[in-house]
Amino acid sequence: MSYIQEERLVQCFLDMIKIDSESYFEADMAEYVKKNLEDMELVYSEDEASEELKEICRKNLGLEGNPSNNIYVYLPGNLPEEKVNKEKSILLSSHMDTVSPGNQKKAVIHEDGLITTDGTTVLGADDLSGVAEILEVLRIYTEHDLPHPDIEVLFTPAEEPYCQGSRLADYSKIQSKMALVLDLSGEIGRAAYTAPSIYSVYIHVHGKASHAGSAPEKGIHALYIAAKAIAQLPYGHVEEETTVNFGTIQGGDGKNIVPEEVYLTGEIRSMKKDRVTFWAEEIRRVFGECAAELGGNVDVVLEKEFDAYRVEEKESVTQTFKKAALHLGIEPRLVETYGGSDCNNFCEHGIKGLVLANGMNEIHSVREYSRVSDLTKVCELLLEIISNL
Repeated sequence: MSYIQEERLVQCFLDMIKIDSESYFEADMAEYVKKNLEDMELVYSEDEASEELKEICRKNLGLEGNPSNNIYVYLPGNLPEEKVNKEKSILLSSHMDTVSPGNQKKAVIHEDGLITTDGTTVLGADDLSGVAEILEVLRIYTEHDLPHPDIEVLFTPAEEPYCQGSRLADYSKIQSKMALVLDLSGEIGRAAYTAPSIYSVYIHVHGKASHAGSAPEKGIHALYIAAKAIAQLPYGHVEEETTVNFGTIQGGDGKNIVPEEVYLTGEIRSMKKDRVTFWAEEIRRVFGECAAELGGNVDVVLEKEFDAYRVEEKESVTQTFKKAALHLGIEPRLVETYGGSDCNNFCEHGIKGLVLANGMNEIHSVREYSRVSDLTKVCELLLEIISNL
């Protein structure tokens, strides 16, 4: 017997798509989520993450944001006393924010169950499909007397900008030591068991301004220093498990002025933390040598976003996922991902998790889509996993 109400599930997803919730502007989405939790008479709480997220938004975007707090939900288990095992408590999590362009989203449902946008915005299936699926599972457990262990839920804000919301979460509120994070693209049955460390790189090149026509030799060309350094460094997959990228460059005061300052940002991703350190030092060395050669100087700052994690196949959460998927006729596929997620922060706090594919495809683009059948299938998978804990 299926307890999933597909029409209700899809309508919840469509309702959320209509709500603007780009990163640092998730407050309205949080209100929708809390209203649903109140309708279910579920116990939830919040932290004060929004205050720090406002400051981060001002610093990074120069905008007055409207972020939400993390939302914590607790559904007590109802197993017979002899079967109660606090180690089987499970954390479910999805994030409430979307990437840009994510305002004024309009979903289009096709006859075959495909859900797309009108082509002007992202759909927001990353990660509203996960939020909708978790809410449907919670509704099922509050409506039916199905046996289950303790279930905790964390709905996070500001995940897209390097998981800022879950970084600020109050982990004293969470007892679970295993997690399922619904935040992976691709076919249902995929589960990411490992993800990289991600460190941001901030570079400030100092030169000397001068008139580009009458006295260029009196200047120190900061942009040339930066260009020369970048040309000497590899990019992309610099090693089998490590990537390096320079993503932005800004500087200069005019096309007729030798640029005095240039700012660059980039990132290093690696499954091995020591390789992040190695490549950070390599970037610092190359930029420093190029600056010294041309009479300038450079500041290189490395900032940790989060560290890598790896959940072994022998772990309970992995074995339970595989068993549940096979029981439903879904092929379980454990995969590596080079994208970070809230699971990175969870693992850093001793919560071993998998990131599950949850019905989102071609994410971070206006071609993003989901399928009604996938939304339902994920709910079935979650119920099966929980029943096998």
